[in-house]
Amino acid sequence: MAGTVVQASTAPKPVGAYPHARRVGDLLFLSGIGPRDPASDAIPGNDYYADGRVRAYDIAAQTRAVFANVRAVLEASGARWEDLVDVTVYLTDMARDFKAYNAVWAEHFPDPATAPCRTTLGITALPTPIAIELKCVAAIQGDTP
Repeated sequence: MAGTVVQASTAPKPVGAYPHARRVGDLLFLSGIGPRDPASDAIPGNDYYADGRVRAYDIAAQTRAVFANVRAVLEASGARWEDLVDVTVYLTDMARDFKAYNAVWAEHFPDPATAPCRTTLGITALPTPIAIELKCVAAIQGDTP
């Protein structure tokens, strides 16, 4: 397959057989990234029942964590936060979580004129007990891997 594959040691390991990112020309495509902690694999803001089911979660904590994980993959790829041009956001509970997630987005992208394009989708589930996942595209210049 074309392009340079990126695996970021500072981001959580992918939950399947895929890279964190792939650079093709001046475009960097990030695989779906969630909020898992890179060191412990814990999910920030999750509270569990004794049987392991999620009792409650904090979408703001998960949003901040997923943004940190996206930054880690961008940096490992030679890109910057400001290089993001398109972000697709997946929320497992759009009605409950959109307002809080959108507030955290505004903290990280305070100027809509310089923010990446964004699409937010409500979905029924993600492959781990997370409430948010991001799929990103960045435009970068230079020879950095």
